[in-house]
Amino acid sequence: MKPLPIKKNKTSKQWMHEHVNDPFVKRAQKEGYRSRAAYKLLEIDDRDHLIKPGKVVVDLGATPGGWSQVAASGVKPNGKVIALDLLPLDPLNGVEFIQGDFRDHAVLKQLEDLLQGRPVDLVISDMAPNICGVASADQARAMHLAELAMEFALQRLKPGGAFLVKVFQGVGFEGFYKLMRNRFSSVSTRKPKASRDRSSELYLLGIQKAKSAAQAPSEEEQPIPLE
Repeated sequence: MKPLPIKKNKTSKQWMHEHVNDPFVKRAQKEGYRSRAAYKLLEIDDRDHLIKPGKVVVDLGATPGGWSQVAASGVKPNGKVIALDLLPLDPLNGVEFIQGDFRDHAVLKQLEDLLQGRPVDLVISDMAPNICGVASADQARAMHLAELAMEFALQRLKPGGAFLVKVFQGVGFEGFYKLMRNRFSSVSTRKPKASRDRSSELYLLGIQKAKSAAQAPSEEEQPIPLE
């Protein structure tokens, strides 16, 4: 008796049916975006005006490149977009790509070379772990990726820079939110229309990275605003 493979196949078929009929998937194919995720960033940026001409943006976990496409279009003509991922990325106009782990010294050295001394204005991360099907393990992996992305952002962002990261509601979310509040002047939640309703996916936006921990806002007990 092998129930798990049967369940997985059924779930895969349901996901494929949903994916093929997804209006954002169809729209991405029509408009030339690499993924439906592009519309999540477009909606957030339309509200928060993160991506502006001349800005320097680093996209973590960029493949297949939907977010990098949006960023590259927005930072023209003098901006810069640097994408990083463990997986390869097909070339994109206006995007410089580094394949590797963004924690590795060699990868960070390549990043510094591409930056050419320019400060980073915005770090974006739409990373999600490979799903194993065990909810507690998947949530832990997702929050770990968010923590790694924030650590990178805090090290690389210029004072006053912004950080946008995908998270999932569940164990670890509240603690991560509080950490962000202690490192950025303001932290907001975003749930764009392209995020499926049944998904616990949210985006946290940190604005104005503090110059130091002493200048960060105090970590007071406040409810998390779900916007």
